[in-house]
Amino acid sequence: MDFTGHWAGLCALGIFCVAYVLVILEEITGMAKSKPVLLAAGLIWALIGVAFSLAGQSDFAHEAALGVIEEYGELFLFLIVAVTYVNTLEERRAFDALRGVLVRAGLSYRQLFWLTGGLAFFLSPVLDNLTTALVMGAVVMALGRDSAKFTVVSCVSVVVAANAGGAFSPFGDITTLMVWQQGKLGFFEFFALFVPSVVNWAVPALIMIWAVPKGRPEAEQVRIRIKPGMWAVVALFAATIATSVLFKNALNLPPALGMMLGLGYLQALAYGLRLTGARRGDADMVLDSFAQVQRVEWDTLLFFFGIIFAVGGLGVLGYLALASEVLYVGMGPLAANIIIGALSAVVDNIPLMYAVLTMDPAMSHGHWLLITLTCGVGGSILSIGSAAGVALMGQARGVYTFMAHLRWAWAVGLGYGASILTHLWWNAALF
Repeated sequence: MDFTGHWAGLCALGIFCVAYVLVILEEITGMAKSKPVLLAAGLIWALIGVAFSLAGQSDFAHEAALGVIEEYGELFLFLIVAVTYVNTLEERRAFDALRGVLVRAGLSYRQLFWLTGGLAFFLSPVLDNLTTALVMGAVVMALGRDSAKFTVVSCVSVVVAANAGGAFSPFGDITTLMVWQQGKLGFFEFFALFVPSVVNWAVPALIMIWAVPKGRPEAEQVRIRIKPGMWAVVALFAATIATSVLFKNALNLPPALGMMLGLGYLQALAYGLRLTGARRGDADMVLDSFAQVQRVEWDTLLFFFGIIFAVGGLGVLGYLALASEVLYVGMGPLAANIIIGALSAVVDNIPLMYAVLTMDPAMSHGHWLLITLTCGVGGSILSIGSAAGVALMGQARGVYTFMAHLRWAWAVGLGYGASILTHLWWNAALF
């Protein structure tokens, strides 16, 4: 049913717009970004319930709500495990040790800018863009303790690099996984986006490098001593990612189940360290894994809930399908894919890609690669446009903010346009 012109649909759209304005004004109002979207999501689904009940279609609304709950549940479980591992690595002083290694290497802030961005780009296709942004964001925060300017610019670079790196791999982003699962592109066809993805990160990085301080981090006077079990946590984190991939590819099970098994790995390790630490009298060895779970950024998790449910609600009301139809029928796939990618800077790319896959427009492989690219990297234009940006805002609270990222949106936008032109040239034979 189409409720785009119905009073309930119009009210829901207005509520969503007001909530997003409040998210953008978070620094001014002092209101956490999760609060307005939580209210918006609840009100939108209340309107859906009323509208569909009056139309005698309450069962459809119920099924739609269950589908959104399932989508959020998988994301929630995946994210909470990834963040717990990152928190544990921080508690074991892994990032402090990495910072010390890089500082002792004599690298300048500008060299560190390239290094962190490059690592984010090449880790993202394996770890996914969200986990990569959390890991490299923690490293940037450790390196930039004495330079807020370096931290801000490097966080922007990490978000762009993580999203760009995730665009050329089926496992780099949820949207690429959706395209692969639907059979629109084969596994190896995604790698045709490697060069456009490099351009997407390199263009803004070449611009932002001039804003990075020329100095070097203050030299460490004392070598950082990592806590016992740090390398075991690293190994288990890698095993957790491998388990998640195995669950998806070999067992056809949700990757989140593999991540939760990985959380079990960590809990078992924490138990072993606690027993060993108590026997040896070594307090540094004791690991409280539940304390690391408690350190998860709940504002970020609740923000995801609000966004997914609010945007999902607009989809149930017919707005996403309407937008896709107007774009693809009225403008053609080239313009539509570019516009949808740009929209992903404001609206979560998952429902946008889902809308495109549901519409299933007749497109060449080149155009399916284009929408994969634009939906993957378009969210980098704004910090709230991607899971990587939202998660990093929570991790680097007060330093990497919406407004801090917005100052470089023009440079990221240039990279977005350059990557599209590169794809049209580099993969011309696929159109």
